[in-house]
Amino acid sequence: MSILVVGSVAFDDITSPSGTRKNVLGGAATYFGLAASYFTQVRVVGVVGDDFTAEHEDVLKKRGIDTRGIERAPGKTFRWGGTYAGNLNEAKTDYTDLNVFEKFQPKIPKEYSDTQFLFLANIHPTLQANVRHEMDGVRLTGGDTMNYWINGTSRELAEMLKLVNVLLINDTEAKMIAKENNLPRAAQKVLALGPQALVIKHGEYGATIFFREGAFGVGRHPFRAPALPIEEVQDPTGAGDSF
Repeated sequence: MSILVVGSVAFDDITSPSGTRKNVLGGAATYFGLAASYFTQVRVVGVVGDDFTAEHEDVLKKRGIDTRGIERAPGKTFRWGGTYAGNLNEAKTDYTDLNVFEKFQPKIPKEYSDTQFLFLANIHPTLQANVRHEMDGVRLTGGDTMNYWINGTSRELAEMLKLVNVLLINDTEAKMIAKENNLPRAAQKVLALGPQALVIKHGEYGATIFFREGAFGVGRHPFRAPALPIEEVQDPTGAGDSF
């Protein structure tokens, strides 16, 4: 069994109350892949520039991640800089340099055609939809998005939501998509757009999963997974999605 993640491989400059780190390996595909590698075989599709070295790639390879889908393009790798200040649930974006990621068109290696599980990380909804259509044999598809796509590509996002089984977003994004401030009602409105399950991330407070009636053999009752309270946060991972 294997899972394919399509998304960003990046470099991050991060400032938080615990210090500053520059040129650290980042990106949604990177961290999804590293986490998932403890449970299954992971394949990655993304794009990097000339500054992405063999040492960077070894971080993934040492976890057994298949990197054949990482395209190398002339130029610099996608780079993001952010600051976490008083509220560690929220990241202030200092800059975003798309670089080679700006023209990213996912290319799925033929060796990945037998993949049964697919995760569409945070990229343009049209690209997510294109990948899903190409990988028409998958058993389950997960997806992610953000406020930038919700505000700027609502029509394309609506089409993408019809193609995923599980959507992972934070509470603010759920309310934005649903145009509803009450979170349980917002969750049901998002589920009505296509996903069978919705994971809403609450940062330091954990996450809640909502189900469409009968999806995955369960009822509509949500399941809450609280986070373990800690006194000193080192890394509010995922722009504050989890600590």
